[in-house]
Amino acid sequence: MKKIFKKRILIPVFALTIFITGSAFKSDFFEIAKQIEIFTTLFKELNMNYVDETNPADLMDNAIKNMLNDLDPYTKFYNEQDVEAERIRRTGDYTGVGAKIRTLKDKLVVVEPYKDYPADKAGLKAGDEIIEIDGIKVDGYEDDASNLLKGAPNSTLNVTYKRQGKTNTTTLTRSEIEINAVPHFSMINETTGYIVLQKFNAKASMQTEYALKDLKAQGAKSIILDLRNNPGGLLREAINIVNLFVPKGQLVVTTKSKVKKYNKTYYTKQEPIDTKIPVVVLINGRSASASEIVSGALQDLDRAVIVGARSFGKGLVQRPKKLTYGTQLKVTISRYYTPSGRCIQSLDYWNRDENGNAVRIKQENYHEFKTKNGRKVYDGGGVFPDEALETTKNSAITDAILNSQAIFDFATQFYYNNSIENINNFQLSDSDFNAFKAHLKTSSFEFETETEKALKKALEVSKTENLDDDIKKEYNNLQQHLEQVKIKTVDQNKTQLVNLLTDEIVKRYVYREGLYEYYKINNQEIKTATQILANPNQYNKYLN
Repeated sequence: MKKIFKKRILIPVFALTIFITGSAFKSDFFEIAKQIEIFTTLFKELNMNYVDETNPADLMDNAIKNMLNDLDPYTKFYNEQDVEAERIRRTGDYTGVGAKIRTLKDKLVVVEPYKDYPADKAGLKAGDEIIEIDGIKVDGYEDDASNLLKGAPNSTLNVTYKRQGKTNTTTLTRSEIEINAVPHFSMINETTGYIVLQKFNAKASMQTEYALKDLKAQGAKSIILDLRNNPGGLLREAINIVNLFVPKGQLVVTTKSKVKKYNKTYYTKQEPIDTKIPVVVLINGRSASASEIVSGALQDLDRAVIVGARSFGKGLVQRPKKLTYGTQLKVTISRYYTPSGRCIQSLDYWNRDENGNAVRIKQENYHEFKTKNGRKVYDGGGVFPDEALETTKNSAITDAILNSQAIFDFATQFYYNNSIENINNFQLSDSDFNAFKAHLKTSSFEFETETEKALKKALEVSKTENLDDDIKKEYNNLQQHLEQVKIKTVDQNKTQLVNLLTDEIVKRYVYREGLYEYYKINNQEIKTATQILANPNQYNKYLN
């Protein structure tokens, strides 16, 4: 048994040694080989001698992923299951039930059923908690239970779920699921077309081109391209989308790396659809990566007016590398730069603070660049909009609430307690917002300010100096005051929170498709974009 185990360890190590000796890292060969040998012997001794049974695959998976956590959040190891999930994200195609699912330890939560797909047809709704699939309980299932929902087309599965405290069962028939990069496009008025680009998968440029041509055929004389909440995706798709609006042969993005072969310049390769049609691009703090390539390039080329809030600030490029046994490494290989030469990466993962957190690049360290027409733009912190809207900008507490389940859970309660005749006229009332604040108090939501973190640290230090008795009372007083301030902060961010609550509630009644129709009537960013496009002088003033 020991000989077999040793052989299994030595074969990949020997293969890795061959790879290293033939790579560009010959100067580091001894140190790399040394660390691999140390890890190999440790891994062997741990699995052979640990007091309880160990799972070598789980240990290795955790070891690799924790090692990569010290680099940046985008360099990731994918086991076989992860590789399939990444393929689905990249292509937008899979066989399943057609719903966005959140995996928890003891249940699967339906986040969003897609209209007319199996989950929707079977009656599942956002907020439903799946506890059993084909007789297999989710609680205690060792692997990702959401994989149980996938399977061959036209195969059936029985699902047991909880809704509002009641247990129900239903039968679903799996089908081919196609996730559109452009889930919606339509005319806002007689002359303005609206395109929602949700992700940069393999269909992004093709679907955006189709939408643009269709809207022009309907009479669109201007376009609003909505990149809000778009996390990015394929680089080539971003370049192709910029190409729809700018001439062939235009520089879109440059990548720079320590590895020479990754230093590349990317130019548009096709004839454009329309280089003159006025364009407004909508972005917010969750527009990242490829979204920033598109918005940043169109801004640098003075080809579009950018409206909303500063984008996320992801200026790092990843590339998948195949490993053995069907696994993959997605590794950050370079930084990208917009046509003006700016890198919009906002977090410095290589110079961290004393707590090990990435440092945000300070505004005084931003560098000035010029657009094609000579307008000033800056690096270091995402794409800054030409027209910034406070209603789009999320504060720290807004982001914390958004990252929790508070908004989602409140929307679920609201849906089952309220009927709405005309969703396009829906407005969240003050009493509804007060109910949400009460919900925050009773939920598990917690928000720790930087001030609180500093106070806790000071209290810990005081204990080592035997001063804690003297300052404990003052600390408690300050803590109570901070809690009152946090309540006020929620009120100060009411506009943003109401917008987020409204989005989640509207989707419950009319799906995501209906949300975009609601936006066309009620959304402030779209209203601002429409006003800019309706006034050619104002539009041109932004670009000159």
